[in-house]
Amino acid sequence: MEYFSLKRSSAADRGQTNLSSKVYVRSTKSGKVQKIVQELYLRQDIPCSSNLCRACLQIAPTDYKEKTTPFVLSDTPVGSENYPNGQYLVPDTNAFLTGMDLFEVETAFHDVIVLQTVLEEVKNRSLPLYHRLIALTKNEGKRFYVFFNEFRMETHVQRDPGETINDRNDRAVRKAVQWYNQHITEAVAARSKKSKRIPSVIMITDDRDNLRKANAEQIPGSTLSNFVAGLENADELLDMISAAQERREVRSSKPEVFYPEYFSMSKMMTGVKAGTLHQGVFNVSPYNYLEGSVHVSAFDKSLLILGRENSNRAVSGDIVVVEVLPQDQWKAPSTKIIEEETLNKNDNPEAEDGETIISERERRALQDEVKRVHSEGTEGRPQPTARVVGITKRNWRQYVGHIDRDSVRSNSKSSRVQQIVFLVPMDKRIPKIRIRTRQAGELLGQRILASIDSWERDSRYPVGHFVRSLGQLESKGAETEALLLEWDVQYRPFPKTVLDCLPVEGHDWKVPASLGDPGWKNRKDLRDLLVCSIDPPGCVDIDDALHATKLPNGNFQVGVHIADVSHFVKPNNAMDKEASQRGTTVYLVDKRIDMLPMLLGTDLCSLKPYVERYAFSVLWEITPDADIVSADFTKSVIRSREAFSYEQAQIRIDDKSQQDDLTNGMRTLLMLSKKLRQKRMDAGALNLASPEVKVQTESETSDPVDVQTKKLLDTNSLVEEFMLLANTSVAGKNYEAFPQTALLRRHGSPPKTNFEELSNQLKIKKGLELRVDSSKALADSLDTCVDSQEPFFNTLVRIMATRCMMSAEYFCSGTQAYPEFRHYGLASEIYTHFTSPIRRYADLEAHRQLAAAIDYEPLQPSLQSRPKLEGVCKNINVRHRNAQQAGRASIEYYVGQALKGKDIIEDGFIMKIFSNGFVVFVPRFGIESLIRLRDLESPEPDAVFDAENYVLDVKGGVERKVELFEKVRVRITDQVEESTGKRKVKLGLV
Repeated sequence: MEYFSLKRSSAADRGQTNLSSKVYVRSTKSGKVQKIVQELYLRQDIPCSSNLCRACLQIAPTDYKEKTTPFVLSDTPVGSENYPNGQYLVPDTNAFLTGMDLFEVETAFHDVIVLQTVLEEVKNRSLPLYHRLIALTKNEGKRFYVFFNEFRMETHVQRDPGETINDRNDRAVRKAVQWYNQHITEAVAARSKKSKRIPSVIMITDDRDNLRKANAEQIPGSTLSNFVAGLENADELLDMISAAQERREVRSSKPEVFYPEYFSMSKMMTGVKAGTLHQGVFNVSPYNYLEGSVHVSAFDKSLLILGRENSNRAVSGDIVVVEVLPQDQWKAPSTKIIEEETLNKNDNPEAEDGETIISERERRALQDEVKRVHSEGTEGRPQPTARVVGITKRNWRQYVGHIDRDSVRSNSKSSRVQQIVFLVPMDKRIPKIRIRTRQAGELLGQRILASIDSWERDSRYPVGHFVRSLGQLESKGAETEALLLEWDVQYRPFPKTVLDCLPVEGHDWKVPASLGDPGWKNRKDLRDLLVCSIDPPGCVDIDDALHATKLPNGNFQVGVHIADVSHFVKPNNAMDKEASQRGTTVYLVDKRIDMLPMLLGTDLCSLKPYVERYAFSVLWEITPDADIVSADFTKSVIRSREAFSYEQAQIRIDDKSQQDDLTNGMRTLLMLSKKLRQKRMDAGALNLASPEVKVQTESETSDPVDVQTKKLLDTNSLVEEFMLLANTSVAGKNYEAFPQTALLRRHGSPPKTNFEELSNQLKIKKGLELRVDSSKALADSLDTCVDSQEPFFNTLVRIMATRCMMSAEYFCSGTQAYPEFRHYGLASEIYTHFTSPIRRYADLEAHRQLAAAIDYEPLQPSLQSRPKLEGVCKNINVRHRNAQQAGRASIEYYVGQALKGKDIIEDGFIMKIFSNGFVVFVPRFGIESLIRLRDLESPEPDAVFDAENYVLDVKGGVERKVELFEKVRVRITDQVEESTGKRKVKLGLV
């Protein structure tokens, strides 16, 4: 029997409940019939939460301190033209689905009643929108109240025989609005017989049938757009309503002939199970918007998706189901740069009728590519191609972009006439989005946030709506917020509930002076050790510190001491939940988006010098040959003697006159780190590379002044080696204690096919062999990839090899077999993250598991639940990748600003060649950029592309050959794109 009941309250004992039972039957898998009884206790003690109502105050719930829960709805709600006495709003499900951006506007939509019926429907329809709605109910300034209408006797609605669930839910909404209006009228009458200011309770719905029935029942109701039209800033607010429903109503009678219809979900799942269809994530090439790919488990290489018709309305990031095309339709990957902004520059966003999926320009571009493929040799080998037959999960989000100037009617810059314009997303892999707006002229030159609402079969482009403006293009504030939104970084200030979790002493908190204090329980006193930290310049969130001392037996005691964040952040409280959502601290050029409030990150947890701090220490006994004799894990108290930058530590180590114990301890650490590194390299660890530059900014304005390549010192490697050793040691300890639920980090072996292109390039251009049988073979062969004439060549190859790798990921130990734990890049059998709990949530979880593994404290149930940990891993994997991308985007923006107005000649290296251009990497600035043939001279010169030998032979006024890996001199300037006003770095061959 399935049984559901609401706990009886004291009101139930006063006879204010009514038992509602529902009996239904169902068949079990074995064919037996089960009788199911569902029981609800209907109550009259669920308050309306209006501060106008004294009666409900008497039944208001109390917390554990017997304090009455404050009412949410204002006693003086804001009115409008149609409702001058004020209004409480009751949106139905469709209103939230189409207008969530509107409800989030801080200056509008207050005093909103969220019905339990609606909340559950939103949860079933869209989990992301449900979470946003829950966030609104927690925003005190917005005054959103969840009313449990299904449990209140007067508002509960039984489903009638033959009634659809949707009709029953609509009736429940109308019933609740009707009850609220009567209830509020009685509440105002009870307060004052003179008062005539009775707020109206209004149902907001875009369901015409629901609205018709409400009008017939004399229940106040309005469509979302009609209600918004009566508000201030109506033009701006109306732009924020989802265009999907409006478009369906307008075009429902028109033929749908442009894109193929999607398969049904059951047909797709049957095909995937049978192996006739395949499921994977759709990705679009950054160089050719008409070429996509989907990696599926059945094939070593990704399946190619060529052209708009085959991509069938998929947007980069969607999870799609594809069907492999016949072999005679297989093609080679494109060798041509094809950009939508150039090819479809003058498309009309208003034109829909009679348009084709593929424009004539796109068709010609694709035909040229096919001809090129058929005339090529082995390098242009055809690959399996496929077409999208359905989408199992849309990955649509809010997109940042700008209004295409050419799509705005020139005579409407000052008018408020609605028109359809194109939003060009910052991410070139995302198609242009049609949006309706009444403020087109004002939005030109602005960074805009927009959402995609639908992409029907009869529209060449997706349809969306305006969310808000971020500010002027190129302005620091707008561009920074844009990249944070693009990479879904949680950057809002910490809410009060999180800040309430901080120690009440604030910055005055100290390690207790008395060793008998509970804070000292089971902690080792390590304050006498000569501990120091070594970090980048200006680091204030100091996670780690080290020490080394010689033991009587000739070995060394080495300690890695990590900030004890888990002492301050307790599992499942508001701060822990916020940290788990953020996942990581995000480092931008000019700011840091913290995972934890600053009080902890930069003060109470930070291992600052000269003050006592709680730590979690790993202590090893290590031989002079860097062999590990033993490892010990303990909570501790330390007192760091000094906080060095990498350069300061290096200078001190190199200064022979410095013979104090602290400096000699660092020399010991450096000596051992070099031996540990050599052991890792001998085991097959990879020494890879990525473009590393540092933007120097003006201290007061944060404006970029200069760009420099980061210099790596021996002290960088010193810290890295001991952090790796600590992470490996903790991983082993946690896995031993919790073999099913240890939170670990793995790096999968890349498929050999990932290296095919790079391997062939090195063989053809340099006569070098790249062996990829193991990480050791790859590491050794990378060491041989040298050019005696060009020292940077080896670094360039390592940068390109890095891009062939798989991404490292967090995982729960019970979900993988032990051999799959291996970290390919580090050549380690087991690994986790432990050393940065101030800035990574994974490390905080590892701390909690280690504390339980050494019997310091019991393990929380959530850390013993594999499903919960899998959810944590999934989120922090996404957050980690997004943080990296946001950091790179910030550097790219600041490098562009630093080069503004400059004209610089620099060395560059050709790292990719197309039939109509090539990519040049400039080490000095860590930038790579396209140089198209049309950039060399006008009109665009002809060229012969030898794909087998990676040579582009340019004809015309600037005759020359361009070869892969070639060192070239480039002129670096900046340019403003005429249509967008956006500034970009421009490279030209000297």
